[in-house]
Amino acid sequence: MGVSDVSREVSVKAPMCPSRGVLEHVTSRWGVLVLAALVERSYRFGELRREIGGVSEKMLTQTLQTLERDGFLLRDAKPVIPPRVDYSLTPLGREAAEQVWALARWTERRTADVQAARAAYDEARSS
Repeated sequence: MGVSDVSREVSVKAPMCPSRGVLEHVTSRWGVLVLAALVERSYRFGELRREIGGVSEKMLTQTLQTLERDGFLLRDAKPVIPPRVDYSLTPLGREAAEQVWALARWTERRTADVQAARAAYDEARSS
């Protein structure tokens, strides 16, 4: 099976398509924020946790492991005391991060419009 054969079979709209899992990982609450942070530069774990804000140590660990397994992140453990681990994007991760970063920036710009739409919707439903 060639690459073109695989491409034709992949459709995020298909119920059992493996692309759904990838989409879930890069668009999860913490996945988006990790990718968005790493698009700027590499981070150590503690730095990344502070940069993102609100993520628990456990959730950040799970998110980093998931994104590393998917090939989006490099985990560079340095053999020093105390241990130093840096996280950075792979080329695949950079491509994904640029896409979710664009979406994140769009949501920042359009949040007021969404809030206005919600208020209008709620007002129309409450009368």
